[in-house]
Amino acid sequence: MEKTQWIDQYSGKRYRITASGPHGSRTVARVKSYGDVLREYEFHPEAKCADAGGAPCSKQTVGLLGRRHVAIDSITYIGKESNKLEQVEEQSLVDSGEVYAEYTDPRRDDWATKILPQLRGVLVPEACAGTGISRAQMQRYRNKGARPHAEHFKVIKLFLGPTYLKGIKA
Repeated sequence: MEKTQWIDQYSGKRYRITASGPHGSRTVARVKSYGDVLREYEFHPEAKCADAGGAPCSKQTVGLLGRRHVAIDSITYIGKESNKLEQVEEQSLVDSGEVYAEYTDPRRDDWATKILPQLRGVLVPEACAGTGISRAQMQRYRNKGARPHAEHFKVIKLFLGPTYLKGIKA
């Protein structure tokens, strides 16, 4: 197998390949054989399954597996178009936000689904004292669902703190 030359499609460099040994070298790339793939599959954790206690499966899980329960924290609408497709194929991008166009639904954003319900659970005087926002403005936010400007949004999030706002993006 080492006599055949393989070309890296991104760099154009030529390499020999091998399926033996722990790793390759500067001129020989180590590739997986079918045997390597089958050996790895034996201990491959199944992401969709849970063990008997409901915890995610690991490499050491044995016995009857059940489905994992999923709790939806938020819904993000993304476009079917993809940006930077070449970088995605090269696996050189880490942040999915650079790839997909996101579309926000104001009825389902963090303010409407998480922050406002928590803010409504706090007494108005307490919220005003903790944020420095006037009573009239606080009532507009709480009672009418008015959206705060960036500074008030930040102050309200700080006031509610991490115990109220689990799972909200910074």
